[in-house]
Amino acid sequence: MTNSQTTHPLMIALDFQTNEEVQNFLNQFPHPEQLTVKIGMELFYRYGPMIVTEIQKLGCAIFLDLKLFDIPNTVERALTQLGELGVNYVTVHTLGGSAMLQAAKRGLTAGAKRGNVTVPHLLGVTELTSISPAGLWEEQNCRLDMTEQVVSLARLAQQSGCDGVITSALELPALVQQVGANFEYVVPGIRLASDAAGDQQRVATPQTARQDGATAIVVGRPINQSSDPVVAYDRYDAAWTD
Repeated sequence: MTNSQTTHPLMIALDFQTNEEVQNFLNQFPHPEQLTVKIGMELFYRYGPMIVTEIQKLGCAIFLDLKLFDIPNTVERALTQLGELGVNYVTVHTLGGSAMLQAAKRGLTAGAKRGNVTVPHLLGVTELTSISPAGLWEEQNCRLDMTEQVVSLARLAQQSGCDGVITSALELPALVQQVGANFEYVVPGIRLASDAAGDQQRVATPQTARQDGATAIVVGRPINQSSDPVVAYDRYDAAWTD
């Protein structure tokens, strides 16, 4: 159990249903220990911490994306458990408020100490990339525009002890200007110009995301559903470093 791996700014979303599918996918890579992979709700809810352990055996750095959102005491206790696992990143919803975010940081720190591992980076989810500006207004009854809302939530996350936020690339310029560059900006909704956007509403290319201040990007289907995942990964990696 460790999280001493060097993380890579291109994170692969492991959007699979079974551990067998995960292992078959990762075993296609000649050096899985160089990868950073995202474990989401589907795998973790099915297998629990075991899926983390299985992937750690391959040497991958792990972004555990569970988006915790509950009362502060519950989140603190949950993050104490997750902090022991030796993952590199975990997520919580910034809409949970400052008390919840601060409790998350306390729990994560306590868990890492108990597990004798480095404290994972705590990332706050702002607005999901599947949410459109119209959805923000009509369904969430938020009277800020999307950029104002994301900046407001990122400031809250920073003030509450988070290490960074999950955000669409479209809000990056405003975030870097108003929240600062000394903060982590992890960006999903990344596609090459030749790839379909799927159900993502706010997308960008790797080049644009990096130029605008992203510190890491998350890519799912274009890599994990590719007929040649290694080639697809290399294409996105090249686009990020170009």
